[in-house]
Amino acid sequence: MKTRQFFISIIRYRPGLYALNLIAWSLIHMAPLVPGLLTKAFFDDLEGSYDFPYGIAAIAALLVAAALGRIALIYVGFLTDVNVRYRVSMLLRRNMLAHVLKEPGARAIPVSPGEAISNFRDDVDHTEEAFSWSVDMLGLVGFVVVASWILLSIDAQMTVLVFVPLILVVTAAQIGTARIQKYRAASREATAKVTGAISEMFSNVQAIQVAGAEKRVVGRFVQLSEKRRETMVKDKLMTEALSSVFANSVNLGTGLILLLAGYKMRAGGFTVGDLALFVYYLTFVTQLIGNVGNFMTYYKQMAVSFGRIKSMLQGAPAQLLTKPAYIGLGRRKPRRGGQSEEARSTQAAPAGAASPADAGQPAESPVDDGFPPPVAAPPLQMLEARGLTYRFPETGRGIEGIDLTLRAGSFTVVTGMIGSGKTTLVRTLLGLLPAEAGEIRWNGELVERPADFFVPPQSAYTAQIPRLYSDRLRNNILLGQPERPGSVEGALHAAVMEEDIGGLEQGLDTMVGPRGVKLSGGQAQRTAAARMLVRDAQLYVFDDLSSALDVETERRLWERLFRQRGDAACLVVSHRKAALAHADHIIVLHGGRIEAEGSAEELLRTSESFRQLWHGEETG
Repeated sequence: MKTRQFFISIIRYRPGLYALNLIAWSLIHMAPLVPGLLTKAFFDDLEGSYDFPYGIAAIAALLVAAALGRIALIYVGFLTDVNVRYRVSMLLRRNMLAHVLKEPGARAIPVSPGEAISNFRDDVDHTEEAFSWSVDMLGLVGFVVVASWILLSIDAQMTVLVFVPLILVVTAAQIGTARIQKYRAASREATAKVTGAISEMFSNVQAIQVAGAEKRVVGRFVQLSEKRRETMVKDKLMTEALSSVFANSVNLGTGLILLLAGYKMRAGGFTVGDLALFVYYLTFVTQLIGNVGNFMTYYKQMAVSFGRIKSMLQGAPAQLLTKPAYIGLGRRKPRRGGQSEEARSTQAAPAGAASPADAGQPAESPVDDGFPPPVAAPPLQMLEARGLTYRFPETGRGIEGIDLTLRAGSFTVVTGMIGSGKTTLVRTLLGLLPAEAGEIRWNGELVERPADFFVPPQSAYTAQIPRLYSDRLRNNILLGQPERPGSVEGALHAAVMEEDIGGLEQGLDTMVGPRGVKLSGGQAQRTAAARMLVRDAQLYVFDDLSSALDVETERRLWERLFRQRGDAACLVVSHRKAALAHADHIIVLHGGRIEAEGSAEELLRTSESFRQLWHGEETG
């Protein structure tokens, strides 16, 4: 999609509102035609060359009425413009965010968080600005056409001698806006690097301090900031230089009018009212030229921003940016063979369970938040992955040809040396990374979109590095899920977290995360485990959950999980003996492939890699 097509597609989003805004601002820009004619009549009446029927007082009253009318139009215009601006920016940001949330979680954005924030903030703002300025063109062109016809009827020679040089000067200046695109692209890139560096520094303060790298990190930040300063100065200088040309063209035109008017008034063919009309209209004609220049500048800046926004889509069609019913925003579609929500709810309900209506409670219709509803799959009997493959495009490393079988109630451990592909395997299985090859089947039925399928109630996942929000501990565990009586306490007990809660001043209402109490690594991991366990799932996936736990805490965690998980299957990434000893089946990865698999006893006899892991755990 080209910039012009992108611009037109935004107009099509709300054509009625855009048309209303266009009409409002066209009337605003054409309204000065009336005060100009009244001003001419006022001075001509004073001079005696024209006799207004109702006198000077009537002209003054009409001027006041025209001013009040234009104020009312401007008020309406600002109302429509604000609606257009914020609806456009909301549409773009909403669709960008929806796309990010639908991408495989491990590769949701192709840039750093700081650069992504710049895309969401600055690039959308530039698009909004260009779109808003576009409505000014029709009214300004209409004003110039009518004003030129009036002025030509008064004095064609003076009209041509005044306005043609102005148009040529401003047009020559407008040619220079081609450089703005280059400067704006450089300034946006430099800004993104600075915001990205800030995000990385704030995320790694402790690592920087421990390495004694403060001076080097600050030095690098100074270099990036200096580069940004240079590019921003060039961008601002070019923009202000062109703006000054557009603004001072009014002074140039006024000077030409005064010079020519003096000769013509001596000859008696030019009145004071004509002079007032020329000077009055001149301001608005040059305003047109300046606004056209501003619009072209914003449009070129929007082209740069549109390119940066498209990079966030990672190859997805740009048309989705302006779809009013894009993922996360529109009507839900039936899933899994067109099955209705009611039918899936009936299948998912345990035998003998009462429906809300049976329990005397009104059945709530699902809120259309736009995101695909959770799939309610049949109870897990067997999960199979065949030929699962994913390679990171930057390095070519990953996993290849992985065959995996998990049965209900099983406990499977994936182990291997660092870099063997353990985390990549579980992420690809869950759809957090897009599989290049292979298939996944749930009870023999193909899972077409793993990212949508492997969510509660099918599965729950704890990542290798847990993320906590700046919120209450309770909210960090629930993450918006309605709290059932005893559910949080049960999850905390299973995660061996109940004793830690007693040490927090406000218990579950303690603020944690970046702006709250800093939990230890083990506490953060167990909080993430509680977040997973509070969601009753059929498959629990733990990615190196126990890496920050002591031996006793880890032992208690696995024992409690074994007692409480029921028929749920567990897929665990670990090299710790406590997990390996509980395993029904162990998979040893090496170089992204399965090197060996079996029970701990079998692998100790047959696999050298497993023996190294086992004895390495013994010696620490």
